[in-house]
Amino acid sequence: MTVPEVLAELAALEDPKMRAANEKRGDDHGMNLSRLRALAKRVKTDQELAKELWATGETPARLLALLICKPREFTADELDGMLRETDRPKVNDWFVNYVAKKSPRAEEMRLRWFGDADPTVAAAAWSLTSVRVAKDPEGLDLEHLLDLIERGMKAAPSRLQWAMNETLAHIGIAHPHLRDRALAIGDELQVLADYPTAPGCVSPFAPIWITEMVKRQA
Repeated sequence: MTVPEVLAELAALEDPKMRAANEKRGDDHGMNLSRLRALAKRVKTDQELAKELWATGETPARLLALLICKPREFTADELDGMLRETDRPKVNDWFVNYVAKKSPRAEEMRLRWFGDADPTVAAAAWSLTSVRVAKDPEGLDLEHLLDLIERGMKAAPSRLQWAMNETLAHIGIAHPHLRDRALAIGDELQVLADYPTAPGCVSPFAPIWITEMVKRQA
């Protein structure tokens, strides 16, 4: 499919009521994401088309681009540039989870982004760190990560705070020798303690999250 053809299909998916709901969360699109995923299946993987759609700067096109791209084919500079343009929450979420985490450059980008002055970029590094904490912790200084969380998470911007909290929870879940400290940091900082949680879901408040996941592993 060509870019004009795809944009026409995306326009046909636009739902004013969905846009109004999404705008309350900071997103500027009216896409039903299930229908968007169905379109992605029809378009199929297409790296060049994905790049062209991303270049439009339009959120629906960028969301589709993230579904049809090939993460391993992006260079480090391309990944860096894309991340710095992900100002919309859903675009950022999909970029981090569907592209950055699946890229063979994930560790390279984690190190490049860690401590960046842009909190959106730093948040991506913490999200990638959470993956390593849970799956491949060798070489990580977990105590130092807890130090950084203890000092900086409370005052961090929301997106960065959320990512740091995720790392805190994963340290507590996956590393029993640091669990008590992780729980203590969560209790002290009270980050996301009052976050509304739907029935049947686990609260993102680290002490509750850690305790529940450890219980499930028993």
